[in-house]
Amino acid sequence: MPRMRLDKLLAHLNCGSRKEVQAMIRAGRVQVDGVTERDPAAKVDADAAQVVLDGQAQHYQAQRYYMLNKPAGVITASRDERHDTVLELFPEEMRRGLFAVGRLDKDTEGLLLITDDGALSHALMSPARHVDKVYEAEVEGELVPDAAARFAAGLELKDGTVCRPAQLEAAPDLGENWVRVTLREGKYHQVKRMIAAVGGVVVRLRRVELGGLTLDPALAPGAFRALTAQELTLLTQQGK
Repeated sequence: MPRMRLDKLLAHLNCGSRKEVQAMIRAGRVQVDGVTERDPAAKVDADAAQVVLDGQAQHYQAQRYYMLNKPAGVITASRDERHDTVLELFPEEMRRGLFAVGRLDKDTEGLLLITDDGALSHALMSPARHVDKVYEAEVEGELVPDAAARFAAGLELKDGTVCRPAQLEAAPDLGENWVRVTLREGKYHQVKRMIAAVGGVVVRLRRVELGGLTLDPALAPGAFRALTAQELTLLTQQGK
């Protein structure tokens, strides 16, 4: 790949803002191929150079992948004039090029993949892939006795929309009124509409799994972290 400025590389690796990493470099905290480099503008081969900050090796990744625990009240968008967006949960210097894979409703919480990899996003969201998405829902009202069977058969919604077969099961580990729903598609408000079709009302909804990637329980609402190599491999296999 083309050579990259050292300060730009470290900012890309989330070591700090551009201004912060420039100060780190000038302070002698960065080594390139074993030699201290104090020039933020020094050009390095991001793929081949061994870059170390405060004794910690920094590894360049051309594309970025983050797991976000989306809180309720923010919208899945890159920018919006009226509402807070999921990208605003990231530091400003990290946002360029990032977007959410798929969408979660404003009041829906949980697992959201944030990346700059358009090919992986398309593969995971393509209707032909049938990638599993697991949701936990708190429900008011009494579901019809054959609700799970109707989900499994391919539920028809009240407006005539036919959904692919899905899984509905009680989730007593979460609470008396909680259920788990596994979908292999992503129609508009699908979980809420499917639950409504069998007699219930969703009062809280969170996604906990996407393509085998499970929401990290250590992530507080609004927090994010980079995917591990193992998690990324899992998603890549789902997208094939």
